[in-house]
Amino acid sequence: MIRIQRLLGLILTISTVLFSKDLIAQDKVFQAGASITDITPHLGHPIVGNYNSPPATYIHDPLSVRTLVLDDGAKELVFVIVDNVHINREVFDAAKAMLDRDLNIPTKDVMMASTHTHSGISLNGEGLKSISPEVGVALDEYQTFVVKRMVDGVKIARENKTLAKIAFGSVDVLEHVFNRRWIMKDSVMSPLGQLEIAKMNPGHSNALLRPAGPVDPEVSFIAVESKDGTPIALLANYSLHYVGGVPRGHISADYFAAFGNRMGELLETGSDLPAFIGIMTNGTSGDVNNNDYSKPRPKESLPPYAKMHYVANDIAEKVYQEYKQLDFQSEVKLGSALSEMTLNVRRATPEILTNVATVRDYEGSKPLFHSLEKTYSRRVFNMESAYPDSVNIVLQSFAINDIGIASLPFEVFTQIGLDIKAKSPFKNTFTIELANGSYGYLPTPEQHKLGGYETWLTTNKVQKDASVLITEQLIKHFQQLK
Repeated sequence: MIRIQRLLGLILTISTVLFSKDLIAQDKVFQAGASITDITPHLGHPIVGNYNSPPATYIHDPLSVRTLVLDDGAKELVFVIVDNVHINREVFDAAKAMLDRDLNIPTKDVMMASTHTHSGISLNGEGLKSISPEVGVALDEYQTFVVKRMVDGVKIARENKTLAKIAFGSVDVLEHVFNRRWIMKDSVMSPLGQLEIAKMNPGHSNALLRPAGPVDPEVSFIAVESKDGTPIALLANYSLHYVGGVPRGHISADYFAAFGNRMGELLETGSDLPAFIGIMTNGTSGDVNNNDYSKPRPKESLPPYAKMHYVANDIAEKVYQEYKQLDFQSEVKLGSALSEMTLNVRRATPEILTNVATVRDYEGSKPLFHSLEKTYSRRVFNMESAYPDSVNIVLQSFAINDIGIASLPFEVFTQIGLDIKAKSPFKNTFTIELANGSYGYLPTPEQHKLGGYETWLTTNKVQKDASVLITEQLIKHFQQLK
């Protein structure tokens, strides 16, 4: 009898242990959800991203917030990607504060970034600011609307969460990326009155020697499917600036949204709900665009939007071919790291101050140095009087199994992204730029020596060795997460 009682006790103990393990396993299952929310503005507001700002007169395609939520049972990671040229930190911070307050999602687990479309209106607070009860900080009307839409997107993506599996893929698409900075045979003058040897978008001519830097052809992507194989989302990353080809006054999300939409068509996701969400994030593309200056410009110009859709469709086709070979995993471990870094703000040298003062007082019709000298004279004086001596930036990294994702709040030169990939301890790595804020261009110290638009004071705002410090910190993140 005693033996039978002991045996029953042992069986009960084993059953309890197995049941407990079952509960833990259920607790740790991987889930994912995605969403898209509309942030298309009213017509009439100035379109930003170029030297002039015409009023918006036509909506070609909507601007959106595309959101992906990953949940391994112990931690959630949230991607919030916004169709805008660049977004001030205060806007992202307001949305993150609401997510922390209302949904208990820690700030370090939410990565927010803009796509860098040049066909939207400003999110940097150009309008009259007021305090919304929900948001709680002073923002203008469009900023407040977008903050709420970012939060809505996370709420909806959470509601859409289902048992899921995930995979990483990559494919090189070299034919669309060209370094837009060229070393010139002869020195050229900047708007700040300084000689330099690099020029952005120089056009095709005999004055060109060679591209000033590399390109990164890799399209990295994370694919997420439900447990039964239904596509949920695909988040891609490509180091290519916006493509453009948009008529004056048009609102458009550029190739970023066109790629996402085409991926849905290729995966034949149809009209099922929740809808598949295709997302393109901007990689390290601060010195790369879609124009090949080694060749003459085609004599016949393309119709509006044609080049944008050609690029988007071609990338999507190549990603789709790779997608078919993916090996999905349902065992997923997520991690995040976030830190702040204080960077010194660049100040005008005595030489630059003298030159911009001369330009300010000059009344002649022919430029002294450069066609943009009046613009940069105003910018320099404004920066000297209104900009702080230092800025605090957010650096953030995610880990998804053996995938490392870095992010930083600049338009980042491609070499920096290549350096992060080379130094990363993860098998697969990519970098999202214009994340959690926007502080201008980020060249390497070597590129600063060459000059060119991206290095001009006010276009670049922070200390010249900032890229070195930032890369070191992001690699520290990866080492902590590995």
